[in-house]
Amino acid sequence: MRTLAIPLFAYHLTHSALSTGASLVCEIGPFSLFGMVGGSLADRLDRRRLMIVCDAIRCAVMAAFAVTYALGMLTMPMIYGGLVIISISAAAFLSAQSSSIPYLVGKDRATEAVSVLVGAENFSNLVMPTLGGALFAIVGPFPALVFNAATYLASQFSLMRIPSLGPEHVHGLPSPRQIRNDIVLGFRTLFGDRGMRAQAGLAFFFNIFGFGAYSILIPFLKRSFGASDRDIGFFLGITAVGALVGTAFSTINARRWPFGRALVIAYAVDAICFLPVVFTRNLWIAAFAWSISSAAASFEVSQIIGFRLRVAPEELVGRVMGAVRLVVLGGMLPGVLFFGWIADHRSAHLAMTMTAWGYVALASVALCIPAVRNEAR
Repeated sequence: MRTLAIPLFAYHLTHSALSTGASLVCEIGPFSLFGMVGGSLADRLDRRRLMIVCDAIRCAVMAAFAVTYALGMLTMPMIYGGLVIISISAAAFLSAQSSSIPYLVGKDRATEAVSVLVGAENFSNLVMPTLGGALFAIVGPFPALVFNAATYLASQFSLMRIPSLGPEHVHGLPSPRQIRNDIVLGFRTLFGDRGMRAQAGLAFFFNIFGFGAYSILIPFLKRSFGASDRDIGFFLGITAVGALVGTAFSTINARRWPFGRALVIAYAVDAICFLPVVFTRNLWIAAFAWSISSAAASFEVSQIIGFRLRVAPEELVGRVMGAVRLVVLGGMLPGVLFFGWIADHRSAHLAMTMTAWGYVALASVALCIPAVRNEAR
C-alpha cells in the first residue's frame, strides 16, 4: 500500500513526474548503498533480532507519516527523509532475509524458496493496490499509511515465532575496519565469478529502463489514458496477477531448464510484451501487456536471486548480495532522473516509449553474451 499511496500523494502535491520519481530514488538509493553494510551485519549478527529491529523502525516511520498527515503537516521533504530511513532499514532487513534462506532450506532449494517469497509479495500486490486505490480515491492516503504501519508491527510478531535464522556463530557488531574488509570481500567474490559479473552488469542497464518506466508509471497512466486513482489501483492489481504467474512458473521450473537459457527467454518475453503498453490507446490492454511483462520480470528476479544464493559461499551470502545490490541498483538513479525529466519536459508517453525500446535492445544484447546465455549452474 505504501508503494501506491506515497507516489500518488507525491503526484497530487507536485504534479511532477520527476518529483514523484524522487520518492523512488529516496527509497531505492540508500537501500543500494547501505546494502553493503547490511550484508556485513547479516553475516555477523543474529538475523532474527536484526530483522525485528528493522521492522520496528519502519513501523515508527509509517506511523509518523500517518500522524503528520492527519494533522495536515506532512510535506514532501518529510516524506523523502522518512523514505531514506525506511530504505536503510530495508537494506539490513533484506540482507538478513536473503542470508537466512540457504541457512533454512539449503542452497539446492534456494530458487524455490525465493519464488515462494516473491509470490507472497506479489499476492499482497494483487490485493492491496486495488483496495488502496479505492481508499485513496475516497478518503485519501491516511488508511494506507496506518495499515502499512500495522503490517510492520505484525511482521515483528511473526519473526518472534521463528527459533533462529542464523548464522551459526554470532560475532557481534563489526568494527569500521571489518565492514570495509567485508565490502571489499563482497565485491571481490562478485567480480571473481564470471556468471555473476555478467548478470550484474546487464541488470545495471536493465534497471535504468525498468526503474525509469516504473517511476513515470503514474504520470504516464494519468496523462496518456486519463486514469483515476482507482484505475491505477486496479492497474497495479492486474499486473500483480502476471507477477504471481511468473513466480509460480519459477517455482515449477526450479532448474528444470538450464538457468541461462531460461533467463534470456524471459528477457525476450519481457521486452516484447512491454511494447503494446506504449502503442495501445486502451488502459486495460496496457494493463494486460504490463502484467505479462511483470510475469517475465518476476520469473527473472526469482531465478537470478536463486542463482546467486547457489553460487555464493554460504558464509559470504550477505556480503555478496550487498555488493550485487549496489551494482544492479546503480542504474536506478540515472533512469529515474532522465526519464522523469523527459516526462516533465517532453511527454510521459515519449519517456515510456524510450524505456520500452531500451528493453528490446538489452534483451537482444543478453542473447549475445555467452556468460549469461550458457550459464548452467
